[in-house]
Amino acid sequence: MFLTKHNGMIIGPIAILLGMCMNGIFYVLNQIGIPNIGLSIIIMTILIYMAMLPLTIKQQKFSKLQRKMQPELNKINKKYENRKDPESMQRQQDEIKEVYGKYGVSATGSCVQLIIQMPILLALYRVFYNIPAYVPLVKQAFFPLVDKLIAADSAGEYLQATNAARYFARQFENESFVNGVTEYVQNTFIDVLNKFNGTDWEALIQKFPDLQGDITNTLTKLTRYNSFLGLNMANSPSYMFKEALGDKTYLLAAAALIVPILAAATQYLNVALMPQAATQDGNDQMANTMKSMNVMMPLMSAVFCWSLPNGMGLYWITGAVIRCIQQVVINKQIDKMDIDAMVEKNLEKMKEKEAKEGKKDKNRVSSSTMSQYSSMNTRRMSDRSSTAVSADSEKKAEQARQTNGKKYKAGSLAAKANMVSSYNETDTRSSKKQGKKG
Repeated sequence: MFLTKHNGMIIGPIAILLGMCMNGIFYVLNQIGIPNIGLSIIIMTILIYMAMLPLTIKQQKFSKLQRKMQPELNKINKKYENRKDPESMQRQQDEIKEVYGKYGVSATGSCVQLIIQMPILLALYRVFYNIPAYVPLVKQAFFPLVDKLIAADSAGEYLQATNAARYFARQFENESFVNGVTEYVQNTFIDVLNKFNGTDWEALIQKFPDLQGDITNTLTKLTRYNSFLGLNMANSPSYMFKEALGDKTYLLAAAALIVPILAAATQYLNVALMPQAATQDGNDQMANTMKSMNVMMPLMSAVFCWSLPNGMGLYWITGAVIRCIQQVVINKQIDKMDIDAMVEKNLEKMKEKEAKEGKKDKNRVSSSTMSQYSSMNTRRMSDRSSTAVSADSEKKAEQARQTNGKKYKAGSLAAKANMVSSYNETDTRSSKKQGKKG
């Protein structure tokens, strides 16, 4: 159900948290007499970007320092340009890592903010598209109209036949709707009514004249809540544009273009204020890639805001304006930084880290050496034991031969048998002596 909160493992909890924040802001605005979704979005955007300020500073710092270290990176890349063997590639990566360490930044420094922003954007889309699901005051604006429509004859069939219902066709076919589950039917009606334009509301009054008072009250509340500078925050510019053309209200069709155009313009200004990486020549591949991104990002913003709810576009525009202000302020602070002193400090940290790692490596070597010595000593003890056993056996055999020579003729069968017997007796006496010593 569209009105049901999103229950994804990652986006769901974020959407619920942002929805609570949105509801809190809207409640406060309602208490002071200005309950407005657009204004709530602007305030929430400011709060989100204030919370992300440390990451923004880190990203700006990375962009600024990249200008300083880019020539060194270009030099390393040129040095290993035609060397693709594993050893050379490993050395190249080590040297690049040293440069990043020297300037105290991470190679992924510019990506962290984007990674964090992406789930927030997706969650905000869920919230802005389903405002009644996350802001109870907005949902209450549809009552008692929804309950009266459910009780009216053919209201479900009528709503299902409207243009707004094409987004919710599956909900009308769902078993819960067919079986008349109250909450499911209510949510489905609210989803459709939340997408109504002016023409749809007028047609609804003509279809159900007895409900004109309830329809007018609901429409008045929703206009007060959703309308911001004449735009419905729940609808997308593309939806508004098509509906305006169908109704031949060309002024409203032109107004639908405002959000995508402002999104592209503010994003372009945002990109223009970002510190650009220094390069050795105009043909540098990274420079060309950055130039392409500087053009593509504003265009992508316009495309996204064309198809997403106006609330998302307002968030995008407000965020871009806030980022522009942050960049101007943060860049001034970074310009005052002593880069050379920072590099010197980072080099000292690197040396301390290398010294600690070297000490650990030395300890590991000492441990390995002791293990080798222990192994060598064990082998020596084993060799000595084997030698002692061999000497003892030889001594016993010699004693047996001497005893044998005194009693029997050399080489005879009796002499050999007696020699074996004498050897065993000698071995037995030796074992007894060792037993007594033990």
